Amino acid sequence: MKTKLHLLMVLLWVCSFTQAQETTVNLSMAASYANQVYYKLNTQTETTYAANSWDISMLRTDNFAFSLRINDHIGVEVFEASNKPNDWNSIDIANEASWTKLYNSDIKWNEGAFDKGSATYGWGEYNIATHHVEGTIIFVLKYADGTYRKFINDDYFGGHTFRYSTWNSGTSTWSADQTATVSNTTNPNNSRNYYSFENNTEVIAEPATTDWDLKFTKYYTEVPNGSGGTQPYLTTGVLVNSGLEVAENDEPGGMPANPNLTYATNINTIGYDWKTFDFSSGWLIDSNKAFYVKYADNTIYRLYFTAFSGSGTGDLTFKFEDVTASLDIEDITESISFGVFPNPSPNKQINLVYDVNKWGSDKNKIAIFSTTGQKVFETSLKSNSGLFNKTLDFSALKSGVYILQFSSGNHHTSKKLVLN
Repeated sequence: MKTKLHLLMVLLWVCSFTQAQETTVNLSMAASYANQVYYKLNTQTETTYAANSWDISMLRTDNFAFSLRINDHIGVEVFEASNKPNDWNSIDIANEASWTKLYNSDIKWNEGAFDKGSATYGWGEYNIATHHVEGTIIFVLKYADGTYRKFINDDYFGGHTFRYSTWNSGTSTWSADQTATVSNTTNPNNSRNYYSFENNTEVIAEPATTDWDLKFTKYYTEVPNGSGGTQPYLTTGVLVNSGLEVAENDEPGGMPANPNLTYATNINTIGYDWKTFDFSSGWLIDSNKAFYVKYADNTIYRLYFTAFSGSGTGDLTFKFEDVTASLDIEDITESISFGVFPNPSPNKQINLVYDVNKWGSDKNKIAIFSTTGQKVFETSLKSNSGLFNKTLDFSALKSGVYILQFSSGNHHTSKKLVLN
């Protein structure tokens, strides 16, 4: 069975290889990584925003997950300066050494630096009488140019109301307070709202939630500190959108016929370590390191990097292709495996590749159902053992999404089938 299964994998892989095309993407974060770049694989769409256009971002899609994040990209450091809101007027940057530094998570989007404060909800406490979360933590933001700002998220109820003030180093005083409210109802197509302290306004700094997969940015991650522990380090790499799963695989010979993949939801699975810096040679790219990005509908893209220029130009190159069909093999039992190619089908024809070790007297068939459960197609399959490739024509069906059911006796399994 293992030999036949391998032949099945090779057959489907060869079929897919003849039609699949690699897409080469050349994008740029600009010199000094001045931009954050978002990329959508299935539409080959690139969207760019100035990295310094925002300071904080707020999750707007979940009333129970606040996710207040700082803009790592521009090197802002976040400190918890006090857990007493009445200390607002007495915050002194001379006390920086006693403050607690906080970082965004690079594992999940829903855990920002402000969510890691010492209050129950990071930055505040729940008021059972009003059902609001009220700010109790005063934060100080330290910028790469030496600017300091203090910040408190005063209230959350369907949005964020916050205060901030900028330190005047010439007079050693804080500027007049600025207060802003950002409602969760704004930017309904986006996961997050963004705000600029420099310009005192809301800004758009990401595409619609469904319009990006990869974010090329700078972010803090944990790296070895040389003493057996780790320390935060600001690096440049890729974070992926929520809802995606990513598997990393070492493939020195290119994509194997049957890669053994383990998917993770960590947003840093692609991360930064597909590149290393050599003082003699410059940036070195590990093109053997492949990443498989899986959508919620089980579409899978394989990508790998081929070039990175560093901060001089911010240019990089990666290649990707849709490998869904190559990986679309399923074991029904130890005796039966099958796959479908191409899926989605551009001409309403598919190849059903199946490997049957021992059929006996079982009745074997393929059935197609609409998403409402109506059976719209059915055909019987050969009932002798072997490796088969059967072409099926669904030109009589309307374009759309269907459920393909593969049956052998009492064993059934289903796949989503897209006919274009």
